[in-house]
Amino acid sequence: MEEQREGRPGGPPPRWGGPPMWRHGPPWWNSGSEGPTARRLPWLTTAALTLFVQVGTGFAEHGQADRVDIGPFARVLLFLAAAVLLLRHRHPVPVLYATAGLTLVYIGAGYPYGPVFLTVAVGCFAALVAGHRRAAWGAVGGLWLGHLLIAHWLYRWLPPGDDGARPWSEEVAAAVWVVAIIAVSELARVRREQWAKERAERAQATKRRADEERLRMARELHDVLAHSISVINVQAGVGLALLDSDPEQARTALTTIKAASKEALGEVRQVLDTLRAPGAAPRAPAPGLDRLPELVEQAGSAGLTVEVTTEGALVQLPPGADLAAFRIVQEALTNVVRHSGSRRARVLVHHEAAALTLRIDDDGPATGADAGGSGNGLAGMRERAAALDGTIEAGPRPDGGFRVTAVLPLAADGDAKARTAPREDQ
Repeated sequence: MEEQREGRPGGPPPRWGGPPMWRHGPPWWNSGSEGPTARRLPWLTTAALTLFVQVGTGFAEHGQADRVDIGPFARVLLFLAAAVLLLRHRHPVPVLYATAGLTLVYIGAGYPYGPVFLTVAVGCFAALVAGHRRAAWGAVGGLWLGHLLIAHWLYRWLPPGDDGARPWSEEVAAAVWVVAIIAVSELARVRREQWAKERAERAQATKRRADEERLRMARELHDVLAHSISVINVQAGVGLALLDSDPEQARTALTTIKAASKEALGEVRQVLDTLRAPGAAPRAPAPGLDRLPELVEQAGSAGLTVEVTTEGALVQLPPGADLAAFRIVQEALTNVVRHSGSRRARVLVHHEAAALTLRIDDDGPATGADAGGSGNGLAGMRERAAALDGTIEAGPRPDGGFRVTAVLPLAADGDAKARTAPREDQ
């Protein structure tokens, strides 16, 4: 939420303040060389620059009596040097060389110095920001070298004809001007690369969150459907076997099927509602260990007797840990119904200040049968525990049967001992 208020849809928080454009760049920078924004021509800025160059050169003419008066040819050169900048985002290198060449022709024709150099500065800026460093250095360096030749050697044969060599102090000032333009352009280029990297990081973070959300939805649907379908499968088998010999017992099995399917549909609908309205609060609270008695009752309807033992002082579990604990016990009991020949299971819930330990045992043996499901139950449990920095241990017991042990940390700074299973599990 805080990132959204700051104008950033994802990714790391901004490292420095200011308006959003300062942090993310102008729209035409963000789009790069692709996308609809990059294909728009900068008409407004180019028109403003053209007007400024034309008017500013007229004012600059008054203080340079030793230069040639502004005429139609000069106006055309000034117009072309500014107008070609309309294509600076699409073709930065040709535009830069065109402005530099037109400016050099303008100076060689003896016209007054003035804002015409601003067109070269804008072209250099666009080329450097686009990553054409050598072209920018070459064009600006060529312009400066051409001006040096005109001002100290070729002036004898060029208009106005009665002027002398320019002072060397002007060349120093020109060199400083060139370095300043390139420095500012390089800084803009580096900043643009940072913006591009940050945009890529934000896009990657957004994609990662979407993938994690899809994984969470898939895990929820798997746990809900695997448990409910297993119960329905068992009860359907009981109903079919007793349909003729014990109609009342068959009726009870059908009633259990109806209740299990109704509950599964409700939970599936709740999960799917979050897909239709992202960010909306769920209509019903997420299940937790407070619904453990319902799990025991559902397992009993499937013919599994479950004994639950609680140890330690009860603590308020975080919602994520409470949901993960419920789903882990649910999946473990589902696996007992589907894969174990034992009709008894034991669930131990061990509360500590920094961790919650769950242990689900059955006496086996494995039947090799499958009452539905995808076979991803253990993987889903491990993913749930790993999301909370917890652990899952599952495997056969030395004395027969199967054991699942989950340790879910409840505090980020919990003691390492709180993240291990009880001594008897180790």
